[in-house]
Amino acid sequence: MLNTIWLSLVLFALPGNWLMVITTSLFAWWHWEEGIFSLYTLIVITILALLGELLEFFGGVTGARKAGAGFRGSLGAILGAIIGAVLGTFFIPIPFLGTLLGCCIGAGLGAWGLELSRGRPIRNLWRISFGAGLGQFLGVVSKIVIGGLTWLIVAVAAFWP
Repeated sequence: MLNTIWLSLVLFALPGNWLMVITTSLFAWWHWEEGIFSLYTLIVITILALLGELLEFFGGVTGARKAGAGFRGSLGAILGAIIGAVLGTFFIPIPFLGTLLGCCIGAGLGAWGLELSRGRPIRNLWRISFGAGLGQFLGVVSKIVIGGLTWLIVAVAAFWP
């Protein structure tokens, strides 16, 4: 039940995957002699949580880079995604959607702004901006899917004989 709540936090760009890892690990430690969760299960869900964070964090960077951005555009995508997620949560008060839109738009605007400050022509920046936003979207969706997979692994491991 608790892991379901943690999984829902992932939709709001909160560390739900890590909370699943922590609470599952604490439960496993507390009931270690019963053997509910193996060490391998705990290692797998920790690796999955790390992978989810990396995909989300570098999603905008990867999208911007594939579209032709340099270091500044990549940095702008990271900063824009963080700022956009926070602002989107407050200014677009639709659960999950506000955070997701803010994150993706922020990544695009951040990459666009810092590439523009580098002196790139405006007509070339739409592709970089779109790439950063799309990459960020795919990173967030990947993290959500990994969270669902983590939840499933823990649920199966808890009830598997």
